[in-house]
Amino acid sequence: MISVRVNRHRPAALPDMAAFWGVGFTLGVFMFAASAPAPLYRVYAARWHFSALTLTAVFALYAVGLLIGLLVTGRLSDHLGRRPVILASIIVEILAMMCFILANSTALLCVARSVQGVATGCALGALSAALAELSESKGSLLGTVVVSSAPPFGLALGGLGSAALVQYGPVPLRLVYWLITAGLVVGAAVVATTRETVERRPGALASLKPVIGIPPEARSTFVAILPSLIALWALIGFYLSLGPGLAASIEGSPNLLWGGFAVFCMCFCGGTAVVLGRQAAAPRAMFIGCLALFAGVGLTFIAIVAGNIALFLTGSAIAGVGFGLAFLGNVRAVVQVAPPAQRAGALAVLYIVSYLMFSVPIVIAGIAEAHISAHDVALIFSGSVTLLAAVGIAASLTQRTRPTPAVQAASTRPEHSGAPTKAP
Repeated sequence: MISVRVNRHRPAALPDMAAFWGVGFTLGVFMFAASAPAPLYRVYAARWHFSALTLTAVFALYAVGLLIGLLVTGRLSDHLGRRPVILASIIVEILAMMCFILANSTALLCVARSVQGVATGCALGALSAALAELSESKGSLLGTVVVSSAPPFGLALGGLGSAALVQYGPVPLRLVYWLITAGLVVGAAVVATTRETVERRPGALASLKPVIGIPPEARSTFVAILPSLIALWALIGFYLSLGPGLAASIEGSPNLLWGGFAVFCMCFCGGTAVVLGRQAAAPRAMFIGCLALFAGVGLTFIAIVAGNIALFLTGSAIAGVGFGLAFLGNVRAVVQVAPPAQRAGALAVLYIVSYLMFSVPIVIAGIAEAHISAHDVALIFSGSVTLLAAVGIAASLTQRTRPTPAVQAASTRPEHSGAPTKAP
């Protein structure tokens, strides 16, 4: 009798480095999809006659869905494996793209954006972990740089690419979603042929219960970074929701590329800053980041008053540098003072605050537009962010993170290099 031994852990079809870049591409596609609707909001509003409040509510639904996905499934891939969670997230994201393609009303647009948020929240943790594990043989720096920079680069290309396709391509409300779907199919094929980087273990259902908290050692640091954290994510939310319309109104042109280019300037410069500043210590990154944020948003304030598009785009680029460096410093500061066993919970709280600030101020801005002009709302918003950035500058000057011996020992290991492990 001939026996056949089945190898349940057969080698992956792709080498680790090829799989690494394929998984990085998949993360980029998710982020491209996140900003793709931004230039389209004006088109949707014109066709379906909805208000600025409705627009901001649609935008906020994405952040709410992302938070739910991140909180509920953040630890699921530790139990089921990276591949099943990523593949399931891709399927849900494709369903969201189909909803966008079929959307003929505000209701279906809300469904599409909500489902997309859930899919992205579910994917982020598993994709980030897979990238870190696939790059272990090359050291931790490559993984953390790609994890940190792929999201802003993806958001940048999504904003600009979507605007160009809508402005000049055929089937303007659908083409970009079909292309994203094609990218997701490619990503699924890569993930399906990538080796599993963790062993399946029990406790999957229990992992769905959110476990978060700020350890005592990190609380003072968390309070200190809070003003800049609020400013950073409120600004990103502003650019992805109201920014394209504001840029177009400043230029006085119906061309959607102005809005897409504003998103591109902000996010691309943020990603570049993460790559160039990856070695910076937390207080230094926070200080330079908040300083750039203060200067950049202050410049956009002047640009809005003067109606100067060149000044607005320049301010957007400088503010983007501030976002990248300040957020890198924020995350690194928390990582340095939180004990390793409680680090995930501390970072989870940081991301909860981030995504709340990503959505809540924009809804407030949408309500305000019912009573005052969009121009005045933009001025109030940019002025508030500038003030918070100034507070962040002061807070960064007082920060001198002194990790405990246990934290310091852990942070010297490659897996705790202090760079962000999840993305917006």
